[in-house]
Amino acid sequence: MLEVKASGAKSWIARLQYNGHRRDFGLGSVKDVTLEQARDLAREYRRLVRLGLDPVAERRKPSSSTPTFETAAREVYAERKGHWQNPKHRAQWLSTLETYVFPFIGPMSVDAVGTEHVRDLLARIWLTKPETARRVRQRVGTVLDYAQAKGWRDAAFSMQTVNRGLPKQPRKGGGYKAMPYADLPDFFSKLRDRVTVSRIALEALVLTAARSGEIRKAVWSEVDLDAAKWTIPAARMKGGVTHNIPLSPAAVNTFRQAKAFQSPVSDFVFPGAKPKRPLSDMTLLKFVRSAGSDATVHGFRSTFRDWCAERTRVPREVVEVALAHANPNRVEASYLRTDFFERRVPLMADWALFCTGEKADPLDAQGQSSEA
Repeated sequence: MLEVKASGAKSWIARLQYNGHRRDFGLGSVKDVTLEQARDLAREYRRLVRLGLDPVAERRKPSSSTPTFETAAREVYAERKGHWQNPKHRAQWLSTLETYVFPFIGPMSVDAVGTEHVRDLLARIWLTKPETARRVRQRVGTVLDYAQAKGWRDAAFSMQTVNRGLPKQPRKGGGYKAMPYADLPDFFSKLRDRVTVSRIALEALVLTAARSGEIRKAVWSEVDLDAAKWTIPAARMKGGVTHNIPLSPAAVNTFRQAKAFQSPVSDFVFPGAKPKRPLSDMTLLKFVRSAGSDATVHGFRSTFRDWCAERTRVPREVVEVALAHANPNRVEASYLRTDFFERRVPLMADWALFCTGEKADPLDAQGQSSEA
């Protein structure tokens, strides 16, 4: 039969007598299962009931040729983990599945996992741990897409159906907490009160608009102070593309100060307490907190972006390259190969002058920036 719920959702139901009791067995959503498939599945359920077997339990048993969801997930992880640059993401990808997914659908045959199973496991954390739930949803979808590509599932999994079955998550302010750019010169003066490796690293991060990991793991072989250029290799970049950063005079001076902390056993520009290891992100954040700010370290990139948008006339595409953001327009990106290095030189110089308080505003009285 076809069951239509009050919400408008439609699904196929097979009503059978099992162990002397009438029982309804779900056959899947109308969006995922055709009438012909539902009839075939109902016939199979009737056959199993006649044999005294529970159709649902039998459906969850893996077949000899089809792996369980957990086996498929671990295969996906083993195949892809080498391509993930972020070690935190690499560790969390599997651990979230082990915690929130495997206890519920891990033993099931990967071809038997339905929208109802995924919806139910997500519902447990959907409102209490919204960010984690969204990551779990994406990772489950990746495993099920992989299973279809391997021929273990006959049809594509409908994550859209799962989404419709979940409540709306409460909206929160997105992104990383950023310091208003107007507060930056005062913060920078506090940053320069004392010279420590962590403060120099944070100063370099702000002046170059780089990501925390890019700064903390910077090595001297990447930095050319004479040419005022820092070249981060593709292997260390989030987007997998080499990134050249023009160093302003202030940034060059900051890197020169870091020379005092250079270790004979490490090439790190900003070595940690153990010289063979880089600084931790928490070390950088500690000073931000001690300065009375609730901003995040990554948020300084947003501060730079806001300043560019409101206080300069620099074209958007130049600013996006300065932040090492990928061009979302694939066609445009395939033709636009420049990294605007020469145009970014005055931009980063103006940014440094603003940060240090030497130039309050890159816009003159007529509202024209020195760059554009």
